[in-house]
Amino acid sequence: MRCFRFFASAAVLSLLSSLAACGGGDDDDSPSEPLEITILHVNDHHSRLDAETLNLALLNAAGARESVTVDLGGFPRVVAAIEEIAAASTNVIKIHAGDATTGDLYFNLTEGEADAALMNQVCFDSFTVGNHEFDYGDAGLKQFIDHLHAGQCKTPVLSANITFSADSPLHPSRAPDLVRPSIVIERGGQKIGLIGLTIAAKTQNASRPDAGTLLTDELAAAQAEIDRLKAQGVNKIVVQSHVGYSLETALAAQLDGVDVIVGGDSHTLLGPDGMEDYGLNPAGDYPTRVTDKNGKPVCVVQAWQYSYVVGELKVNFDAQGEVTGCTGTPHVLISDAFRRGSTPVNDADKAAMLADVTASQVLRVTTPDASATAVLQPYAAQKTAFGSEVVGQAGTNLCLRRVPGTRLDPTRSSLGAACNQDAGVIAHGGDIQQIVAEAFLQGAREFFDADVSIQNGGGVRADVAAGDVTVQKVYTVLPFKNTLVQLEATGAEIKAALEDAIDGVVANTNTGSYPYTGGLRFDVDLTQPKGSRLSNLQIRNANGSYATFDLAATYSVATTNFLADGQDFYTTLGTITGARRSDVGLDYAEVLLTYLENQPGHTLNKLPVADYSTQGFVDLP
Repeated sequence: MRCFRFFASAAVLSLLSSLAACGGGDDDDSPSEPLEITILHVNDHHSRLDAETLNLALLNAAGARESVTVDLGGFPRVVAAIEEIAAASTNVIKIHAGDATTGDLYFNLTEGEADAALMNQVCFDSFTVGNHEFDYGDAGLKQFIDHLHAGQCKTPVLSANITFSADSPLHPSRAPDLVRPSIVIERGGQKIGLIGLTIAAKTQNASRPDAGTLLTDELAAAQAEIDRLKAQGVNKIVVQSHVGYSLETALAAQLDGVDVIVGGDSHTLLGPDGMEDYGLNPAGDYPTRVTDKNGKPVCVVQAWQYSYVVGELKVNFDAQGEVTGCTGTPHVLISDAFRRGSTPVNDADKAAMLADVTASQVLRVTTPDASATAVLQPYAAQKTAFGSEVVGQAGTNLCLRRVPGTRLDPTRSSLGAACNQDAGVIAHGGDIQQIVAEAFLQGAREFFDADVSIQNGGGVRADVAAGDVTVQKVYTVLPFKNTLVQLEATGAEIKAALEDAIDGVVANTNTGSYPYTGGLRFDVDLTQPKGSRLSNLQIRNANGSYATFDLAATYSVATTNFLADGQDFYTTLGTITGARRSDVGLDYAEVLLTYLENQPGHTLNKLPVADYSTQGFVDLP
């Protein structure tokens, strides 16, 4: 029976408050009164613990908006911002929505120890398992959890849709409660359920969970856990999901009983339209307000990427646990060291720019937390020693973009509008992804007569800004432990594998599977059915000209062991086995290093447009 709010005498209110059924189930002992919570959240920091730089368009003393460089993010700023906001808030819940690891030398050197040490400076109330937490199997996930639990926080690790294999080190018989479907916490004397959710198909196909470890349907798993918590009398439900913004909004509309979704995976920047004035391009509102299957409000948020943003979401519940409102701010964490190039702006311009930052309501000048900086220091010294060697130059910005067009991946670049709005990137995709594919082709030719190379867009993890290129940058671009593989494949198999990958983009919203090829170019139409999305395939001859790609011919393909295993939706490649597969064993980042060293002047530049794999592109409507 549904409970209604009454305005009555104190005696009647006292009587009503004693009726346990008003809060939900029979076991609900939470007070029947309104509640406001504050959720502070991050996602997808990907071992990017250091501050980076960003160009922002800020108003100067003359009232003109100009591009200046600022320091952006870094986990010590995350720690400071969360501490400052929490101190001014009530009923705070601190959530990390997954993909803490993989993406920077910190992970290559410490295998998650540095990430865990900095996360423990925040002491998150919960952490969602992301797909990249499985990059080194179940044992890799357990190792990260062990690092995370080495401190005092013992942050609960959540996912409701993972079933660990009997042999997994994370099977409940060996590691009880290390990964739980949900937890119930109390704020203001009332129960709040936190449910974890991990993107299923992408993790199963694009990471490396152990054989037998299964990720089940996100919707079914979330609804089952919501129902279980509701039956226990928990009437405030937060799903902390690592499934991507588009799927999160779709899930909200299909679920019954969810109040908030704190998301991750898609690296989505949310916020007001006014952010565009500053050179930032939000993909939606923060929070995005949608309704569940019964028409009740659900608040959906995400906090961009790479320690850049701390999301602050305030949610109001009425006495029955229904959402009555949600507001919030995606705090973009910056320094106040505004620079033109390397030169600080003058005092008058700085004052005007600080006023503009305040007016933005999303840019937040934040001083890195001193204790967190001290914790990071020994890891940073280790990273600096290894990664500081300059091995070449980038002649121009080499932009990161997984999928061309403007629909699926419009804010991927950390270099801002210069890349996100670049016409060439929109037409043909990421510059750095295309260079990596070319590097694989050239590197493989040193060991076998490669005709074509294949690389997934999501396997390339960072832009390369114009200027020095270091060892660290190369390993940030290609942070995984992949090696090159030679496959003998027919033209039909190659096309089928590329169609598989593009179907991963369209049918599973897995932008990372979008293909980049060296020596092969084509047109893509995402509006067509699977099998018909690629057309006009052409292969590059030894003289640099292009000829029609022969589906009946056999070609030597250079790709990574990851894709050759059929991962990231490259299913057809996984069928090419036996004598048709040869593990070359070359470290793929080393291949990119060698390619750079072989370029004239050790300089990376954009490839000619004719050599981009995506020549024509039709976006989704």
